[in-house]
Amino acid sequence: MASIGIIGSQGRMGQAIAALVEGAGHRLAGGADQGEDAAGLADRSDVLVDFSSPVALEANLHAAIGAGVPIVVGTTGLGERHHAAIDRAAHAVAVLQTGNTSLGVTLLAHLVREAAGRLGADWDIEILEMHHRMKVDAPSGTAMLLGEAAAAGRGIALAESSERGRDGSGEPRCVGAIGFASLRGGTVAGEHSVIFAGAQERIALSHHAEDRAIFARGALRAAEWLVGRPPGRYTMAQVLEL
Repeated sequence: MASIGIIGSQGRMGQAIAALVEGAGHRLAGGADQGEDAAGLADRSDVLVDFSSPVALEANLHAAIGAGVPIVVGTTGLGERHHAAIDRAAHAVAVLQTGNTSLGVTLLAHLVREAAGRLGADWDIEILEMHHRMKVDAPSGTAMLLGEAAAAGRGIALAESSERGRDGSGEPRCVGAIGFASLRGGTVAGEHSVIFAGAQERIALSHHAEDRAIFARGALRAAEWLVGRPPGRYTMAQVLEL
């Protein structure tokens, strides 16, 4: 049994995780939300799960470090500054950061990396994602995770190879580029497709989230796995031993 603290407990993901904790044989240590200090929550938790906001990330990492507890970071919309803060925190505590806690998406990213590594640059890669109308970041954290997987498979840097917003560009598609397209509408929990388009053939690898509970189950499994790990930066792929 682990005592699990949820940062962002009143959000959709926080509530979904809280609903699963006791049924999985664990104890809910409580929650911390906007404007609240996570330090007290960290002191009474064996592991923290953070689905709050990028602006709160550094304070949440400091709370984890201060209490010496691991933390799962599922917050999306992170930039270079946030990843640098995670790298620093990982010297003191175990940190698992991911753009998507779904076990299915974790396996999808593994398959995307394998496919990108085996197909040449003459196969164009396009990543299409759709989410509910309330989602504010685009491309989604999952789309970026899949883009990073594709780039890793090809041994290139995503930041130097991605294409977005082609309206009126007047330029042809760059060879070897990884394209992104984002759709928003309705109540879609999350749909992602990675399309490998070659000459006269296409391969599409897709994942469709039917309920937010899949992310909550994955986050809970990540939290269980992280308890007792030494300091370091971990991934969902390690949880699945990929």
